[in-house]
Formats: sequence, C-alpha cells, structure tokens
Amino acid sequence: MEKTIEELKSEFIKIYNQNIKREGADKLLDYLVNQSDFFLAPASGRRHSNFEGGLVFHSLNVYHRFKRNIISEYGENYQEKISDESIAIIALLHDLCKVNTYTVDYRNQKIDGQWVQVPYFAYNNSLPYGHGEKSVYIASGFIRLTREEAMAINWHMGGFDSRTQGTSDLSDAYSRFPIAVLFHVSDLEASYLDEKIN
Repeated sequence: MEKTIEELKSEFIKIYNQNIKREGADKLLDYLVNQSDFFLAPASGRRHSNFEGGLVFHSLNVYHRFKRNIISEYGENYQEKISDESIAIIALLHDLCKVNTYTVDYRNQKIDGQWVQVPYFAYNNSLPYGHGEKSVYIASGFIRLTREEAMAINWHMGGFDSRTQGTSDLSDAYSRFPIAVLFHVSDLEASYLDEKIN
C-alpha cells in the first residue's frame, strides 16, 4: 500500500461526495467516518489486504477496476447503462459487512525456534447476516438502493458465496443483472491482481 490511511480516506470521501447524492448519503458517510472502523479495518483476516486500512484500500481498488470494466464493456457512453452514482455505491459500499467485525488478538507462533505472541485480526461478527446481503442490509439502513445496486452488492462473491450451492439464484441474478457480473469480476481482479494475498 503506497498511500497512507489518511490519503485513502481522503480519496474515498472525495469519490463518495462527488458521486453519491441520494437522500441519506450524508448520514451513511457520517456513520463510516465517525461511528465505524471502516477506514482502519482490514479487508480480510488472512487473505487480501489484511492490514490496517485494508478495507478502504480494497474498496478503492474495486471502484477503479469496476469503472474501467464498465467503460471497457459499454464505451464512453456507459452512463446510458449505469450512472456514476451507482458505480460508486456498488464499489465503495460492497464490503460494509466487514465494518466493526475485526479485532486485534494474539496467537502463538514459532519464530527462530522461540514461541512468541504475534498479533492477527480475529473475526468477531456480532451481526451474522451473511456477506453480500449484510452489506445490502447496512447500506439500506441509510440510503435506498436500486435493484441493480442491491444485486451487484449482494452477489459480489460469486461462486465463493455458500448460498450458491444447490440453487440457481446466482445464475439467475447474473443473467438478469449483467452489471453484477462485471462487479464480481472487478472484485476478483482487485483482490487477486491489485492486492497481496497472504
């Protein structure tokens, strides 16, 4: 990560304020800034961007990937298909489910033949509502999402989402909402191409 947490936070807020204008957006941003650990949280406990500030870092990577993928797919007139507001909402808010869920804990690890306590991010989910669906739930408490936005956020994990086993829901969602497909790809690209997997 080349930027500081403060620089990432500033970039996130700038993109958010330039694009997200709907009713409740100010309250959602206030929640992220003042009532959550969004800008300090990791994006994961053991995988991509598992460091302080990793969640905002990941959200911005996904935003930039998603915007490029939208333009690549739909051309310079992409706004006939999806608004800049929807792009920002989907990308910046897709992992709200991770807010206030990671805590620093310690485990024993053998280093140079000696057992030492090392810090790691423990996952403590006080609202076990799922993953994508939890992000939709949290965002919907502040702003009204379009159906397309909700579907893209809800199904951003693609086949990694355990809800897909034995159902056709994911396939049905991707068939009806192609923006959700592009978003899933953008999330994968950011996680595996732009960020370090530990």
